[in-house]
Amino acid sequence: MADVKPKLLDLFCGAGGCSTGYAQAGFDVTGVDLNDQPHYPFRFVQTNALTAKFLGDYDAIHASPPCQNYCWSAAKHRAKGKTYPDLIGVTRRLLIDSGKPYIIENVPTAPLINPTYLEGTMFGLGVIRRRGFETNWWLPKPMYRKRKKPIIQQSKKDPKIFMKKSAYCSVAGNGGNGWSCRLADWQKAMGIDWMNRTEIKQAIPPAYTKYIGKYLKLVIKAIG
Repeated sequence: MADVKPKLLDLFCGAGGCSTGYAQAGFDVTGVDLNDQPHYPFRFVQTNALTAKFLGDYDAIHASPPCQNYCWSAAKHRAKGKTYPDLIGVTRRLLIDSGKPYIIENVPTAPLINPTYLEGTMFGLGVIRRRGFETNWWLPKPMYRKRKKPIIQQSKKDPKIFMKKSAYCSVAGNGGNGWSCRLADWQKAMGIDWMNRTEIKQAIPPAYTKYIGKYLKLVIKAIG
């Protein structure tokens, strides 16, 4: 009889970058998001992640609350009257109350507690995309590889494919400013081939959570 896969709930799942990494690590994944996610590749529930009533049905929980409030550009936008949700604290309380092993992912400037930072250089990816991962269990950090390549964006005036070993891709931009890389290059850099331009800008490379999932499975096994 095949081993039963541990079940993981991915809150604020978006189009499934984190979920895919956990699935690659051997988890049975369910995603939850307030917005419909037509390209999400696994079981999906459209609901408010903070009011979900089925957290106890899972062996572990991952959450990626909206990051806009913690980004470096937030102060500039707030000065213009724009506001963003601040959900890390309430998400943390929800996960603590669940009693499950958990992971909270967000940008490096977010108020995470003792996070482990991961970036694409640690996994041979074509992006840096540094992110913090708070856990209530010990997550070892992979070997850091010194950045030796520049970060560039391809000009629309230069149609050549730039995604070679000579540069990291910056997955950002609106596609209309003349200095935003092609979707195909973003997909190659991130290890994601199913998302559109809007989705991938909010995504995390699956390699990060595949790495996390390897250790999370050991934690779940130890808990029994």
